[in-house]
Amino acid sequence: MSSQTVVAPVLRRLYFARFGFALVWAGLLFTSASKLGPVSVALLVLYPLFDVVAALIDLRSSQDEKPVLGLYGNIAISGIATIGLAIAATSGIPAVLRVWGTWAIVSGLIQLAVGLGRRKLGGQWAMIASGAISTVAGTSFILQATQQDASLVNLAGYAALGGVFFLVSAIRLGYSERT
Repeated sequence: MSSQTVVAPVLRRLYFARFGFALVWAGLLFTSASKLGPVSVALLVLYPLFDVVAALIDLRSSQDEKPVLGLYGNIAISGIATIGLAIAATSGIPAVLRVWGTWAIVSGLIQLAVGLGRRKLGGQWAMIASGAISTVAGTSFILQATQQDASLVNLAGYAALGGVFFLVSAIRLGYSERT
């Protein structure tokens, strides 16, 4: 049994879970994004923490693959982002946007690299595109932090779009499993 045969079903389930989480998270943040309150701060910290858990599940199923190094990088940067966002939340929305933006850039580059390394697995073009878009979005969050009306609303859109990319990859992995 090849590592591809083992990894694809696990990734497919993980990607479906990430899609569902992203949509629920985006909806909840959208309703609480006008200010930094207990709910929005909890959501901000939860998102990269969920990313750590997802990367650990991915890592466990992917031990024989090259992208494993990228997964370790993702675990590290998402763990740092979790702590950074908790601290930044005490300084206001601009600080949160800077931390989130930095995390989006670095984790997007890692996602791009992991997706490229897994392209033979199938369903990875969406992960590659998502990683590239994440780097651009991260830059925009950092730039938004300089504006007077900085808001968390765009983070909800970012998460929802990322969730759609996970859904597309999950569906494509299902096709790859059958061929």
